[in-house]
Amino acid sequence: MVKRFEDLTLQDDFMFCKVMQNTDLCKRLIEMILSDKIGKITYISIQHNINTYEQAKSVRFDVLVQTENGKFYDVEMQVSNEKNIPKRMRFYQAAIDISFLDKGNFYNELNDSFIIFICTFDAIGKNRPVYTFENICLEDKNISLHDGTKKVIINAEAFKNTKDKELKEFLEYLKTGKAKSEFTRRIEEMIQTVKQNEQARQEYRLMSTFEMDARYKGFSEGLKQKSIETAKLMKNRGYPISEILLMTGLPEAEIEEL
Repeated sequence: MVKRFEDLTLQDDFMFCKVMQNTDLCKRLIEMILSDKIGKITYISIQHNINTYEQAKSVRFDVLVQTENGKFYDVEMQVSNEKNIPKRMRFYQAAIDISFLDKGNFYNELNDSFIIFICTFDAIGKNRPVYTFENICLEDKNISLHDGTKKVIINAEAFKNTKDKELKEFLEYLKTGKAKSEFTRRIEEMIQTVKQNEQARQEYRLMSTFEMDARYKGFSEGLKQKSIETAKLMKNRGYPISEILLMTGLPEAEIEEL
């Protein structure tokens, strides 16, 4: 059953991506999770689709961000525990590296990247609110590989155990819907603004016509055909390419050829 537009929360991919289009909110969320400053955001893409090569499985990032120092941040909202997050993070990491290292460049030119999964459940099972992973030497854990990668898994269920007050209030909001902090109130205001936007409502309605859940998990041939039909309809009605990309997940070149 497709959720009503009026009932969407930050847990829903559509609303999460809409809220994260606000650069200030997106930046603050990443900095809060990493407990570090990330610098100015120079690029932000919502539902960014990457095809590494023709036969490979494609990747769809919820929110892909690049900052002025070249670092990449992939932020994912995950509400369904499919017990594959560690391997998914590995694949997402590889997709970023392959896609953004130009042919002929040296390995040292790979940008640092951070994969962040915000989960409403405990993906690791150790009741920690934050799990941060880096590559270290097993023989001497004080030695880091320094490969420029970091993976962070958030467990909103453990919000009561979160030491950082701002992060605790955000995770509590994610689980309960209660906006108690200035940051979560700003998010809630953004959500209400989106719900008052008729174009956003129409976008969500278009998505629901061809099973949103299946769209996020990968297209069957039938769903891709529906995506093409939706893209044609949106293009004929004058929607910008960026919105058609968001709604259908089709490559930009394929949309332009329609």
